[in-house]
Amino acid sequence: MNSRTPERPAETPADNAAQIDYSGAVYGSLLAASVVAGTGALGSFTRVQLVLLLLCTSVVFWAAHVFSGLFGARMVHHLSWREVRRACAEERPIIEAAVPPACAVAISPLFGLGIEGTAWLALWVALAGQVGWGTVAASRAGAPRRLMLLAGAINLLLGLIIVALKVALKH
Repeated sequence: MNSRTPERPAETPADNAAQIDYSGAVYGSLLAASVVAGTGALGSFTRVQLVLLLLCTSVVFWAAHVFSGLFGARMVHHLSWREVRRACAEERPIIEAAVPPACAVAISPLFGLGIEGTAWLALWVALAGQVGWGTVAASRAGAPRRLMLLAGAINLLLGLIIVALKVALKH
C-alpha cells in the first residue's frame, strides 16, 4: 500500500449482499401486480396473453429505467459499453420480478383455475414477491426487526391497494 491510500478491511460476502439493490425487484413486483389488476378491468385475457403482457411490460419498464439512468449519466460523461451493461444488469430485477407471476399464470391450469382464478393467483404471487423483496432488502441492509416488519407491512399495504383497485374496477 502506498502512504496515500488508507487501509480498508477486505469485503465479506455479507458486505456484498448488503450492497445489492432490491428496489427493482420490489418495483417490478408492484408493476406485475398492477398489470394483472389492470387486465381485469379491460376484459378477458388468455393465459398466453397475460404471460406476454407481464413479461413484455416488465421489459419495457426495465428499458425505460436503463435509459433514464444512462441518460442522466450521459449528461456528465461519455458512456462506455461497460456502463451500459452495468445499467442493464442493475435494473434486471424489474424483469425478474415478473417471472413468478407469469409462471403462476402458466401453471394455473394444473390447479384447475379459470382465467379469473388465474389472475388472482398471479396477483397474490406478485404481492408475495413484493412483500418478500421489501423484507429481504431491509434485512440485508441490517435493519432492526421492527424496520423489517415495517418494510414488509408497507409493501403489503401497497399491494393491498392494488388488490382493492382490482376489486373496485371489476364492479
